[in-house]
Amino acid sequence: MTRSTSAASARRPHWRRDLVELAALFTAVAVADAAANLVAHGPSGPVMLCVAATALLATAGFHVWWSRRHGHAPPSADTGATAPSPAAAPRAAAQETALWRMRTTVQDTPGSLASLCTALAGQGVDILSLQTHPLSAGTVDEFLLRAPGTLAPAELTRTVAGAGGAHTWLERADTHDLVDVPTRMLGLATRTALDSAELPLALRQLLGRCTIHSVPARSLPGRPAAEQVPAEGVLEDHIMRFRAPSGGSLTVERPQLPFTPTEFARVRALVELDTRLGHRVPPRRDVLTLPEGNALTIRRADPADRAAAVEMHDRCSAATLGLRYHGPVKDADSYLGHLLSPRFGRTLAVESASGRLVALGHLLWDGDETEVALLVEDGWQRRGIGAELLRRLMAMASDAGCESVYAITQASNTGMVAAMRGLGLPLDYQIEEGTLVITSRPKGVPALRDAHASTPAQDGPAGR
Repeated sequence: MTRSTSAASARRPHWRRDLVELAALFTAVAVADAAANLVAHGPSGPVMLCVAATALLATAGFHVWWSRRHGHAPPSADTGATAPSPAAAPRAAAQETALWRMRTTVQDTPGSLASLCTALAGQGVDILSLQTHPLSAGTVDEFLLRAPGTLAPAELTRTVAGAGGAHTWLERADTHDLVDVPTRMLGLATRTALDSAELPLALRQLLGRCTIHSVPARSLPGRPAAEQVPAEGVLEDHIMRFRAPSGGSLTVERPQLPFTPTEFARVRALVELDTRLGHRVPPRRDVLTLPEGNALTIRRADPADRAAAVEMHDRCSAATLGLRYHGPVKDADSYLGHLLSPRFGRTLAVESASGRLVALGHLLWDGDETEVALLVEDGWQRRGIGAELLRRLMAMASDAGCESVYAITQASNTGMVAAMRGLGLPLDYQIEEGTLVITSRPKGVPALRDAHASTPAQDGPAGR
């Protein structure tokens, strides 16, 4: 009904309704007058009054009884509400759950995502977050799921496949994945802005399992030269290439899962931020006191220390340089530009009280692995400097989430072997043609984090 029709109806005269109400009023007055005359002048008036009062009381009592009986009755089955069992809530709360990161490709048609969500709900899976990546061949949906602990990964994958998902990728997640994507990107950008060496670590946290190769503009002996990459970068399914801030190239590979244009845009934003800010190293310095009382300074090194590192090379013996670089001593200086660059890892420098460089410790991002290496000047060996540097570097690796760290040396380098054993971690040894590779797994070891924060040197085996 429109507003104009309602207004017209309100203006019509209602004389018929008024006439009916007036007739009802006259009838009620006539009936009341007849009842009053009957009670007042009839022979049984008092008896009729008592009977009427009793009937009214009986009616009121019956109404109260009926209301109490049906007002508190449990809801019927038609309402769908059931009273929960007292033991059901504790059982539901005690059920173990697991967090999963999942990607799957669905058809870009209405209802495809709804079918997938319905299938997950049928398995008791809770969808905590969802991101969609539209592609030409479909839509890649990325989920963060909380699933029952009893649900096997294979069963979860079959459920997704039955609902139309294809090329499904699944891995365990942790509480850090509960952070929403904008907040995570801001945190990674902050880490990258504070330290040049954080860019590879930020990319690993953003993309998950991936391999990152940084190739300098000038090729090192035995290493390939950097390829020319367009300024906007290159995306090729499982490979992304960018122009590194130092003029070289940065390649990111992930064989198990192709990259999406959204991921490419995020990585490019971090690389551009790193390029614009230029070289930066946190200005932290720690004082290291040796057992004999010498006070040394440990700090982060950068390319500005190259001249001092070359002078330290000149003071080192050929045997010390050979144990460190595993090749001709004359090529040792050519590695310093790569080793001191924060683009390829982190380097700790040890200075004497006079400001002279006496030791270097390197933590290098080697693809999806991490290498640790030490060089201590001959006159400062066997004093615990190498062992302290190794502890701090392994603490950095643990904080960065590195799963394994390896050191390449020779079996005759007893100082390095003793320093690795002094960490108190499980070690794997592998010997190939006289070269010893020692691998350790530092992730999640609190003792190493404490060692990273401590300043005094520890008594124990010395490392080179």
